[in-house]
Order: sequence, then C-alpha cells, then structure tokens
Amino acid sequence: MTDTPDLLDFPEEPAASDGGQGGRYVVAQPSSEPDDGQSVQLGLYAERSYLEYAMSVVKSRALPEVADGQKPVQRRILYAMHELGLDHTAKPVKSARIVGEILGKYHPHGDASAYDAMVRIAQDFSLRYPLVDGQGNFGSRDGDGAAAMRYTEARLTPIADLLLGEIDRGTVDFVPNYDGAFREPQVLPARLPMLLLNGASGIAVGMATEIPSHNLSEVADAAVALIENPELSVAELTQYIPGPDFPGGGHIISPARDILAAYETGRGSLKLRCRWQVEDLARGQWQIIVTELPHGTSTQKVLEEIEDLSNPKVKKGKKALSQEQLQTKQLILSQLDRVRDESGRDQAVRLVLEPKSSRQKPEELINLLLAHTSLETSCSINMVVIGLDGRPAQKSLKGVLADWASFRFDTVTRRCRYRLGEVDDRIHILEGRLTVFLNIDEVIRIIRQADEPKQELMAAFALTERQADDILEIRLRQLARLEGIKLERELAELKTEKAELEHLLSSETAMRRLVIKEIQADRKKFGDGRRTLIEETERAQIAVAVVDEPLTVILSQKGWIRSRNGHGLDLQNLSFKEGDSLLATLECRSVDSVALFGSDGRVYTLLAGNLPGGRGDGVPLASLIDLAAKTRIVQILSAKPETELLIAGSSGYAFLCKFDNLLSRQKAGKAYLSLEADEELLRVVSYTPDPANLCACLSSNGKLHCFPLAELKTLAGGGRGMIAMALDDGDKLAAITVSDGKTLVLNGTGRGGKPQSLTLDANDLAPYIGKRAKKGKPIIAGLKFPGF
Repeated sequence: MTDTPDLLDFPEEPAASDGGQGGRYVVAQPSSEPDDGQSVQLGLYAERSYLEYAMSVVKSRALPEVADGQKPVQRRILYAMHELGLDHTAKPVKSARIVGEILGKYHPHGDASAYDAMVRIAQDFSLRYPLVDGQGNFGSRDGDGAAAMRYTEARLTPIADLLLGEIDRGTVDFVPNYDGAFREPQVLPARLPMLLLNGASGIAVGMATEIPSHNLSEVADAAVALIENPELSVAELTQYIPGPDFPGGGHIISPARDILAAYETGRGSLKLRCRWQVEDLARGQWQIIVTELPHGTSTQKVLEEIEDLSNPKVKKGKKALSQEQLQTKQLILSQLDRVRDESGRDQAVRLVLEPKSSRQKPEELINLLLAHTSLETSCSINMVVIGLDGRPAQKSLKGVLADWASFRFDTVTRRCRYRLGEVDDRIHILEGRLTVFLNIDEVIRIIRQADEPKQELMAAFALTERQADDILEIRLRQLARLEGIKLERELAELKTEKAELEHLLSSETAMRRLVIKEIQADRKKFGDGRRTLIEETERAQIAVAVVDEPLTVILSQKGWIRSRNGHGLDLQNLSFKEGDSLLATLECRSVDSVALFGSDGRVYTLLAGNLPGGRGDGVPLASLIDLAAKTRIVQILSAKPETELLIAGSSGYAFLCKFDNLLSRQKAGKAYLSLEADEELLRVVSYTPDPANLCACLSSNGKLHCFPLAELKTLAGGGRGMIAMALDDGDKLAAITVSDGKTLVLNGTGRGGKPQSLTLDANDLAPYIGKRAKKGKPIIAGLKFPGF
C-alpha cells in the first residue's frame, strides 16, 4: 500500500481579513501583478482540500486502529459512557442522554451517526462480543431498525472493561476535544486484540476494510504464543486461530489453504454456508431445519430469494421469462413444498423447509437451496487498518497481532510507571507522617506556638513542602497508636510493591511474564467456545442429469442456437428465419461444455445438452447468456477440459491455454481476450503437446513465419498474449496454426480464383523458421494463401 501524502507539506491557508471574504483562489497563470498574500493556486487548493477530506475519512471515520480495534465514533461512545459511570453494574440510562453527552463533548456530528454506531456495538448478531448492553429494541438480524433513542436504554457490558479498565492509569495519551473544552483518549488501552475479536467494516477514500470476528480464547492463545516466540509464521499462528468465528455461527467450507492465504496477505474470500439438520416427523415424513445462517444473511433475505425463484419476474428489458428462470422455477417447485420462519425468542434462527415428497433425499433439497440462495455465500477479508505509525496499511494476521502486542507492552509499561509514581508519592507522604508520629509532642508544640509552622516543621524535621502540607492537614485521630502501626505496615507493603515495579520496568522477561499472565487471566474470565464450524466442503452445485449422446450444435448468423441428435448430419436442408443463415456448426457430446467466443473478447459457456433440440429455429442466444450490446458470437468450440489451445488475434498477438480455462458459470461470460477496436479473433487451434511443435503464422500480405511453440506463454487467465509475428503497416495476421515441424499445408487461391493448396515439408519450412516476433518471408509469388 502506498503511503498517504503528508498534509503538512502544503502551505497554510491565509486567514480571512478582508471583511469576511477570506482569501481569493485563482487559477495559476502568468501575471505581472505582485502576490498579495491572499491568493493560492486553484489546482493546489483543490488538491489540498481533497487530501484533507480523504485523510479525515480514512483516519477519523472509516478505518479502525490496530491498537484498540475501534473507530473514532466507537471510541468516543465507550469513553463517554465510562465517564457517565455506566459500567455493567450501573442502572441503564436513556440512549438519548448518552448520545447528547457524546455529541456535546467529543463527536461534533449528527445524532444519527452516534446512535447508529452505538446500536451496532450493542447487537449480538453484529458483534461477536457486544460492548454495549442495550435495553429495548436494538434491531434484528432481519434488517429491522432500532427504536428511537428516546425509548431505549444502555450501559456497558462486562467485556468493555477490556478496553476501559486501565483508562485512568496513565496508559494512553489524551488530546483536546474538538473545541478544547474537554480531553479524550487517542486510543483505548485494550487488554486483548479487539480488532480481531469483533472485526471491523468500513469504506474510506481509495481504500476499504473488512475484518471478520474471531474467538477470544483462540486469539488470546495466539497472542501468548507470538509474545513467547516472535518468529512464529502465519501458518503456525493458524494452529491457534483456524479461522473467523462469527456471531451467528454458521459453517466455513473454504479449504485451510484459502484461509491461510487470506491471513498471510491480509486479503481474501471465504465461502460460508448455513448449518441445518433433518427433523423426522410422523408417518415417515421429514423436514429440514436451518439453525444457523452465514454471517450477513437473514431469514427474511432467504425467504425473499426463494419467492423470487419460485415466482420469478420478467427481467428489465425482456419480454418473457428466460429459459434459465423457467428451469429453476420448475426445479424449485418440484422439490420444495413450503418454507416457514419459526425464529423467535427461544431460537434465534429456525427456518423450516418442507419437501414436496418424503421420498426425496434431504441432501438434494438443501443442495438446491444452497446453490440458489444466500444459505451459501462468501465473506471477504481485507485487513486494512491504521497502524501504530498512524498510517493505513494492509496487514497480515501476524502483523495485527504483533502490532497489538507492541502496543500492549507499551501500555503495561506506562501503567507500571504511573503506579510507581503513585507509590513513590505515597511512600513520601507516609515517611513524613512516620516522622511526625515519632515526634508528636514536638510537632504539636511547633504548630501551637509558631507563626509559620510549615517552615519550622520543614526545618526541624527535614521535611519537604509536600510532607509539611500533609502534616498540617492531618486529623487528630490519625495520631493514635494504632494508626502508627498501620503506617508502618502500609509503608512496608508499598516498598515491596515499589521493588516489584522497578523489577518489572528493568526486566524484559518479567514484563513479558506479566503481560502473558494478564492475557491468560482475561481469557479465563471472558473466553467462550467456538460458534462457527470450520470444515472443508465442496460448493453446492446443481448437477442436471443429461444423457451422454452425440449432438451437433447449430448457430446462425443472427444468434439463434439449437442442437440436433447425431453427427455427420446433412446440413443442406437446414431452415432459418428470413434473412438469417448458418454461421457455424459443432459436433460434440451432450455432456460437453460449449465455449462461445464474442467479438469483444468475452467467452461464454453453455452445456450442449441444455440447448433446445427438435426441428425448430432454436432460441436466441440472448435468452441463454447476457450478451453485451453490439457484440456478436464469432466462434464456438468444444473440447476436453485438458485440451491445449492456441489463441490469437489479427494484430499478431497470441498465447496458449487449456479449454478448461475458458469456462465460466456466469451468464455474462468471462473477459478472456484483450482485443483492439478493429481486431478480429482468429480460428482457435487445438493441438497435442510436443517439443517439436512449431507455431506457423501467415499474414494477409502473404508472408509466412514459424517459430518453436514453446516460445509462447501460457496464460490461464487470458489476456493479450505475446507478439507471435511482427507485421508491416496495414498488414494483419490472417491465420495461425500449430505444425509438427514435418509438414504444413497452406490453402489458398491461384490465378482466376482457382482453389489451390501447397504442402511444405521439413526442408521447405526451414527458411521460414526463426525466433518469435519476426516478420517472416513471402511465399511463392502470384499465389494467395489466406489460411492453413
């Protein structure tokens, strides 16, 4: 991630001094007028203003701190409630009062922003460990909003003590609030990595963050392990933290390697699904009960999706339901009879799915719904946070834990120093009192007779001003004999504590043991079991039973597609709509995937067995795929997934791939080839891998060039490729193929347009063989060979 520009590099804006009109912002241009000190270049002003806005959003609104895991508004809410004395033992107060305190002292924004933020950190379905205990309606997982702040009440939860318990012990710095009337903490002294425990979500300017929640016990164990051995790798840390732990449970089905990759890079995506069980009923009947949903999914959302599938609406811009919508509707209605939401106070999630027939298999019904609804979804991970240096950065799991551990050592050190100062001050006071106790009669005499007893006490007993003030303010009952015994006992205890604090501050090992001990104590107090199951499982897919038989796919010029049973058909009697004609045919099997190449470089995928058959004209491609406007299909292809392909465009660029790389489950296809505006896709060539293979290129001007096929790159994700043949101005690549190096057949025309072919053997090919990206040599004069 790039560093954020430093706003201090920009000059200060002049103060307004011209009748309230302020400075003048002018476009930079040559001028002979002297600078009046009131002008600034418009470009510089716009740049500075935008950067200030961006920095404000990044640091003051959207991104959390790695130290305490809180955004500014959350930190201010918690601190304001702490200042009001609203810990978990206090009586809840109206949310409106809390919001007023927040806005008036710390957060000069709208009341909705503060209340919405407070509502979120009170929701047990949004946060793994809620920090606010809300009384009243604080919303639901189905998207229902919270009641107005005048109706709800709130106080802090016990776990909020992890953030606020040490706030008054000199652990963090305080800064003035927006008007300088009060002070607020820069960060909260988090005793555990709250950033991982509750996660975070936010969108800033040019960056965003999405951090899932984790289990407290697992995070604490990982933090202890990293403190004990800072050389631990991310893979070793995942032995303690196997993955996120969401508030609503659910099931993570991603493989361990995907979770590890996300934790190593700080960016990734995990696949989630619901948890369900089969409930047996009377007379052999059964129903499926969904008990946990993926994070971010609600029962209301699932119900709406099922309704859309079973009663689909015509898409915008279409006149009728698509073939896919009709097939899905038929499939849903044939398997699902009824769905009910029985969620309530006793069970947060209870979604009942009743099958059409008890003879169905439960796995088939749930697999159908997993494939078509949010019962199976994905969760992104993007761990962008503000680091200890104040800069936003994307961090790995180890980076987050290491930064928090460094912050924790700093807060514990500051706490010990603060306490040592208190102990020293108390020892100082007690030593003065002990001196008084041993000379009580003399002290009383000085106080009764002296005009300035403070100065005489300091001179008589070598007391400091602090001790003398304390003695003059002491109560008579504190001079009793028992008080003297208490003084000596307290003084001995404080000296012991002082020695321990000095040992902690001087010994890194002792400090490490203390930090680990406190982490383990908090783990024991607040830790709980994992809610989210992590178990690798394949994503749900609907396998439509298709009979394996030979098919011929027929595509017309105007984009109508159909299929006929068998191979070697007589295509002379094919009928088309008026003005239409044949574009391409393809012999394949009904279980094969068909790749359709668009003129814009996108590749679309259809299953041959799903294409309409019979004697009709077929169906328009637009009903099967989302074809972009002004895009036409130029080629169709089917092959085994591992088949090697050579793909090239008329501008001379080419690359290698496998047929499987072309396939996509999306109706909108897959952006695979990078083609220029006037560039055309050449015929895609399949070949058998062989070290002796040559790539043969033929230009429209009749030049032939061959080079070893191994010189081309394999691009599984597609792209533009490498220059296969250099071309003269106005020339294009007319054809490309793969030769075994022994023979090459060129098909062309001779004089009078008579078809003619030319076969070149190894000796004939030798003059045309060179390195990739050469222009090649002309073939026999007078003959035109537009292809192989």
